[in-house]
Amino acid sequence: MAFGFRRDLTRPDDGEGRERVAFVELFFDLIFVFALTQLSAYLSTESTPLGALEGAIMVCALWWVWISTTWLTNWLDPRRLPVRSAVIALALLALVLSVSITQAFGDRAWAFALTYVAMQLLRAVVMILATWRHDREAARTFVRVLVWQSAGGALWIGGALLPLPFQLPMWGAALAVEYVSATVDFRTPGLGRSKPETWDLSGAHLAERAALFVLIALGETFLVTGFAFAGAESTPAAVAGVASAFVAAAAMWWIYFDHGEREGSAAISAADRPGRLARTAYTYVHLAVIGGIVLTSVGDKEVLAHPHELSPSGIVTILGGPALFLIGTLLFRFVVARRWMLPHLAGLVALAAAAVAASALTPLALGLVASGVLVAVAVGETAVRVREGREQGG
Repeated sequence: MAFGFRRDLTRPDDGEGRERVAFVELFFDLIFVFALTQLSAYLSTESTPLGALEGAIMVCALWWVWISTTWLTNWLDPRRLPVRSAVIALALLALVLSVSITQAFGDRAWAFALTYVAMQLLRAVVMILATWRHDREAARTFVRVLVWQSAGGALWIGGALLPLPFQLPMWGAALAVEYVSATVDFRTPGLGRSKPETWDLSGAHLAERAALFVLIALGETFLVTGFAFAGAESTPAAVAGVASAFVAAAAMWWIYFDHGEREGSAAISAADRPGRLARTAYTYVHLAVIGGIVLTSVGDKEVLAHPHELSPSGIVTILGGPALFLIGTLLFRFVVARRWMLPHLAGLVALAAAAVAASALTPLALGLVASGVLVAVAVGETAVRVREGREQGG
C-alpha cells in the first residue's frame, strides 16, 4: 500500500513561492512573543546559578522547536493545506509549551516535556509523510531525525518524572542528544547518515525567517522594558533606563540588519554545500544571537528595578546580554562571509573592561556603558561597510 501524501507538498523550485514567508509562519511566530516574555520573567526572578542553568535549557529548547519548524516550512510549502494545518497544530502546542515555562522546573514539568516531545515527533512524522512518495532520500533523513528525537524525548519525559536534582541533568542530556544529532548528520545504526549537501534549501527564506525571529526577540525587549517602566515611578533614573534600553535595542537591530542579514542569504545561495552552511549559521550560531537579546532584556529590567544597587547577577545580565549578542553576530559573519569583524571584537573587549570596573558603577551607569558599546559597534561596522563600498542593508 502506498505510504504518505499523494500530492507533492514541497516548496516550488522557482518563483515567489520558493522564498516567500507565508502568513501562517508569522502566526506561528506570534506564540514566541509570549514565550520569550515568559522566559525573560523567569530569568529575572530566578537570578541564581541554578536559575541560569534552567533558563539556558529553556532558551535552547524554545530555539530548537522554532528553528526545527522553520526547516519544515523551508522544505514544505506552507500554502498547502496539510502543511498549514500542521503549522497551526504546532502553534497550539507551542502555546502550551509557553505557558509552562515559569513552572517548567516545578508543577508543570510534565506539561513542558510532553508538549516539547509532541512538537518534535509531530514535525518529523509530517515530514516523512510529505516526502516519502516524492523525495525518498529526504524521507529517510527524517526517519533518522525521528529516531534521534525519540531518544531525546525519552530523556525529556523521564526527567519530568524525576525530582529536580535529576530533572536538570536529564533535560540537559536530552538537549545534547538533539543538538548533537544534526552535527553528526543524524547518523543512525542500520539507517546510515544524511547528506546535508543534497538538501534542497531556500537561502532567502531561511535568512528572512531568522531575521523575523530576531525582530520578535527585539520586540520582547520593548515589552519587558515597557511593562517595567509602566509599573515604576517616573524618576530621572527610570527615564534614563528606558532610553538606554531603547538605544541598546536599536543598536542591536542596526548591527544585525545593516548588512549581515543579507550576507546569510547570499552565502547560502552561492554555497556548494548550502545545507551544512545553513545548519551552522542558523541552527546553531543564531542561538547565541537570540540568547543575547533575551539576556539583554533581563538586564534592562534589572536597571529599571534597581538603578542604584548592583548585584552579581545584574553584572552578568547587563553586560552578558550584549556580549553574547556580539559573539553570535561575530560568529555569524565569520561563518557566512569568512571575515572577523573588528568592531565586534573591539566591543567585546570594551564589555570585558566594563566588567572589571563594574563594582565602581551603578546598574544604570553600567547599562549606559553597555548601550554605548553597542552603538559604537554599530557605527564602526557601518563605517567599515561604507569604506568598502558594500551595499546598504535593511
